[in-house]
Amino acid sequence: MAIDVKDLRGLTREELAQKVRDLKKELFHLRVQNATGRVESPARFKAVRRDVARVKTVVSEMSQKGGR
Repeated sequence: MAIDVKDLRGLTREELAQKVRDLKKELFHLRVQNATGRVESPARFKAVRRDVARVKTVVSEMSQKGGR
């Protein structure tokens, strides 16, 4: 259930920033679940971290190109 980069490139910077905030919030909640021993899917850690990296990469590409 990874985020599609093509979809990300169609978003504005504000929407991408919101997506990063949402993903980091999800990562925080996963860490809390892990600390309490109730994490449902340990593989979701890796997926969320990679999704954050994907979004940040698109933001970086946009700033280099002088995009939106």
